[in-house]
Amino acid sequence: MEMIEVLEEIKKLNERELLSYWIKGEYEEAETYLKLAERAKELGLPKEVYETFERLGKESKGHGDELYKIYRQKYGEKLAEVNVASIEGTHLLGKFYKIEDLEDVLQGAMEAEKLAETVYRKLAEETDNEELRKVYLYLADVEKGHYSALKALYEWRKKKGLL
Repeated sequence: MEMIEVLEEIKKLNERELLSYWIKGEYEEAETYLKLAERAKELGLPKEVYETFERLGKESKGHGDELYKIYRQKYGEKLAEVNVASIEGTHLLGKFYKIEDLEDVLQGAMEAEKLAETVYRKLAEETDNEELRKVYLYLADVEKGHYSALKALYEWRKKKGLL
């Protein structure tokens, strides 16, 4: 499914479905980053690499927890079923087999974070719910922070001649 199609599908979701979608996405992203950290350790990459992935994984889990708290207050425990493809970088793990793959992984992760930020800002513009708008803008800033952390890691690795 093309990203444009995914965005169109996301726009059709109601608030409950949208929150469910993002909660699942944050948890998937957390799991991906934690697995990337493990893989980076296995490959013997410097601690800056796996510590960045670990931090992003923990942050994503925290964001999932925050969204789930908001969700539970309004809708209870059970998440809504949503059949829309994830826009987070969950596909990255399958590309990280050797040290030389790190550049592609970092670039893919940066693209996914940038896309997620764009989607959150668009959703913030389009919602009439002020509380939800604040959540979207907060999440957009979080994704921007993830992008910045990955970009800093990318630049650091480049400077060290490791990319």
